[in-house]
Amino acid sequence: MRRRWKCPICQKPVQPREPEFPFCSRRCRVIDLGRWASGGYVVSTPLTDPEAFGAGESRPDDAAEEKRKKRE
Repeated sequence: MRRRWKCPICQKPVQPREPEFPFCSRRCRVIDLGRWASGGYVVSTPLTDPEAFGAGESRPDDAAEEKRKKRE
């Protein structure tokens, strides 16, 4: 059985071999990007469990935060 893919934005059928997959067009890809950028989509749970790190250990996102602060 062959799976039928649909564009997540406009629901048009799309083939995995198309260059904009999983979207049907560049337009739908940009609409999706805009939704992420504006906060329309969010990750509802943290990617890492803060309790998984002990005292004194840094979390993966701490290093990125330190680099950002140094640039400011």
